[in-house]
Amino acid sequence: MRYVWLAIGWVSVALGIAGIPLPLLPTTPFLLLAAVAFAKSSPRFHAWLLSHPRLGPQILDWQQRGAIRPRAKIAAMVALAASFGISLAIGFDGRILAAQAIALVAVATFILTRNSA
Repeated sequence: MRYVWLAIGWVSVALGIAGIPLPLLPTTPFLLLAAVAFAKSSPRFHAWLLSHPRLGPQILDWQQRGAIRPRAKIAAMVALAASFGISLAIGFDGRILAAQAIALVAVATFILTRNSA
């Protein structure tokens, strides 16, 4: 099982890093999943991830205070709005847009009600 968690960790790190320049792919949730996976599989990789200068601070903010940095909150809100805007521009059916709007409002509410780091 250790190797499954290790694979999940590395796939999550890869997706998290890919999410840095890609506006619709979230970074933080994948890094949080990687931290959990590495905690279950490799103390060495877990320590590496937490001490990484670019990736570690987001994870530590969440683990220690349940907090999301204001800049990350803004980026998330822009990405949520962009994804809904793209769906509107494509011309999705109203029912799909309504379902998407409900999901996006739920995600936005969760993000905006977290503590700020």
